[in-house]
Amino acid sequence: MFFNPWYSALMLAVECSNVVDMRLRRIATGRVDPSAETRLMVSEKIDAAIEAGSMMFSGGSATDVIAFYRKQVAANVRRLS
Repeated sequence: MFFNPWYSALMLAVECSNVVDMRLRRIATGRVDPSAETRLMVSEKIDAAIEAGSMMFSGGSATDVIAFYRKQVAANVRRLS
């Protein structure tokens, strides 16, 4: 379906923005250690990028990669909620 990949990409962008907001609020209010949260964020991004690259290298589609990233973002939402 033509609409589905665009919708998923749009939802990923919105969900990512929400996670950034949640992280910044937790850091600003002192609910988490800023350096620990930053290290976790960077390591998650590196791990996800490596996994997405391997998915693409092994023949995965852009839709598969977007779905993978949406799962990662959803896990962050659960952790930060």
